[in-house]
Amino acid sequence: MLFNYIKIAWKVLLRHPFYTFITLFGITLTLTVLMVITSFLDHLVGSHYPEYKRDRSLYIMNIALRDSARTSMNGGPVSYNFIKEHLKTLKTPEKVGFSTMINSANSYLNGKRIKVSTKFCDATFWEVTDYEFLEGKPFNEQNIANGEHVVVITDAMKKQYFEDATASAIGKSIEVDNEKFKVIGVVKSAPVTRIMTFSDVFFPYNLPKSNYQSKGLQGSFTAIILAKNKSDFKAIQDEFDASVGRIPLPIMNWGNRYDIIDVKAQPYLDTFLYSFTRDGQEIFLYIAIFFIVLMLMGLPAINLVNLNVSRIMERASEIGIRKAFGAPSSSLAWQFIIENIFITMIGGSFALILTFIIISIFNDSGLILHADLSINFSVFGVSLLVCLIFGLLSGVVPAIRMSKMKVIDALKSS
Repeated sequence: MLFNYIKIAWKVLLRHPFYTFITLFGITLTLTVLMVITSFLDHLVGSHYPEYKRDRSLYIMNIALRDSARTSMNGGPVSYNFIKEHLKTLKTPEKVGFSTMINSANSYLNGKRIKVSTKFCDATFWEVTDYEFLEGKPFNEQNIANGEHVVVITDAMKKQYFEDATASAIGKSIEVDNEKFKVIGVVKSAPVTRIMTFSDVFFPYNLPKSNYQSKGLQGSFTAIILAKNKSDFKAIQDEFDASVGRIPLPIMNWGNRYDIIDVKAQPYLDTFLYSFTRDGQEIFLYIAIFFIVLMLMGLPAINLVNLNVSRIMERASEIGIRKAFGAPSSSLAWQFIIENIFITMIGGSFALILTFIIISIFNDSGLILHADLSINFSVFGVSLLVCLIFGLLSGVVPAIRMSKMKVIDALKSS
């Protein structure tokens, strides 16, 4: 029966090519927009290079000090001292790595200034991330303990700094902010949108410009807590909260008194959303996103409902004859719904091809540095679900309406 419905839908499409073109154009355009948005959101919060372990990682990005009335707040990244006392001492995680937020520095080559992004990180940073080393290796605890002036750079930085990009950069010197460092590793560049890992140059954290010796809870560092399993998240969060709970209060900072320490170890998506919201207001952001997506799908679906009603009206005689021979309304309704889903899937196929072309152009455009938008399994799965929902949204109303048409009315309208 399903195969017969699809055959009928195909013949209906061939009956009026121009009408079919308008319908498919509307479906394709709508689904392309949704697929591109889905791919971009996956690019922002999904597990991608060099953070393939996001699904079992917790992140510390900010710490906020508040007064008892929550009328004033002092927030920012955490200090190295905070990481050493309250993160590196945790027993439940597999590993804890840390780095500074993205900083800017200047490098000079033949009198030409090159602006570079920099990070200071520890040796474990390379273990909680998945950077691909094209040359050399990361600095280790021994390099850090010895205070060696060594760096890891990206392949993009190598091409920009060294005249012969084909030769190995290992052992060569690079000058940043009037200091010379020896290159010991070259990694594949990461997109600038991955703020926890993106950089052009990576330094050991104990170099003076990282300000790692500053006291207090706030500084310039963020941390990635790698769990053995995702099921350990609750135990890690409880252990971390207990450690933070032992910090003496109140805290005096710049003449202000703070009675509350607000810092959370959260999955990446929650950490990402928390940077836009505060005090548990993430739910409102989720609701806003839901309504935006609903509008993106709902408004075109309403337009397609009218098109589908007109298309089905042309088949009133078919409906009347089938009802005269005893076809139940539910059978007719399912036929039109399946036909509409079939048409939507064709439009979805065109949208998938168009989306691939758009994101390929976007990745090569340089609008987002080292962007790697893709149509992976997650994006494809969401896109398929969107196609089904869109097909239902634009097909259910006309299908139910036409299936309930009386036999005499259907035959008259033909």
